Amino acid sequence: MLLAVDVGNTNVVFALFQGREIRTRWRIATDPRRTGDEYAVWLMQLMAIEGIERAEITSVIVSSVVPRARHNLEVLVQKYFGVTPLFAGEGAAEWGFEIDVDEPQSLGADRAVNAIAAHAKHAGDLIVVDFGTATTFDIVDFNGAYKGGIIAPGINLSLDALVSNTAKLPRIAIESPRSDSVIGRNTEDQMHIGVFWGYVAMMEGLIARLRAEIGRPAEVVATGGLAILFDKHTDIFDYVDADLTLEGLAIIAERAGAA
Repeated sequence: MLLAVDVGNTNVVFALFQGREIRTRWRIATDPRRTGDEYAVWLMQLMAIEGIERAEITSVIVSSVVPRARHNLEVLVQKYFGVTPLFAGEGAAEWGFEIDVDEPQSLGADRAVNAIAAHAKHAGDLIVVDFGTATTFDIVDFNGAYKGGIIAPGINLSLDALVSNTAKLPRIAIESPRSDSVIGRNTEDQMHIGVFWGYVAMMEGLIARLRAEIGRPAEVVATGGLAILFDKHTDIFDYVDADLTLEGLAIIAERAGAA
């Protein structure tokens, strides 16, 4: 089996693949100080619960936007699984597509992996929206080339900034609004409207501008934890794929002969 590890700024996701199918996945908070041994204690317990033996994992691929986490994950994989991990974008796991921007080396691994998966699964020009710590909008043309994109503050970052820089506003949850009204009758409702509907309006506006600039029909692929929530309140997404990044890692591993 392939173990795919997606290291984000907020969480690290571990997923086990049998072929292209995800058998199970686990999530842990990102902490660059966490040692390989600490990862192993946590991961081995979860594998035992699922009845998975260490020997069943024959290859590992890692995508990371947190450079300080790399060494400890290498220790985990080499010490406890006895294999050398692939790192997305390097060596046998090179991207294998055109990155048509001013600074190709600055493209985040998660965004590159999403571009690969989106192009593999959908035809034509694509806008890939990923709801993570930041919300990113990435343009992938019909040939699979990465053409650029947008980085916006994630909705939780926006809410954190609002609450931490005001004296009297309470912390609220990111959740579906209680009504479609955009006239709030109390402080919490007004915050929900500003944060939630403001974010929907931002997405709809940016995607409209992106489609106009692309000049050809472009479908929107959404991923990340909040994609399903927003999908209930807007029609701008053509596809919602919570596992897009993990699927991209499986595709890269397969191309590298490791899956």
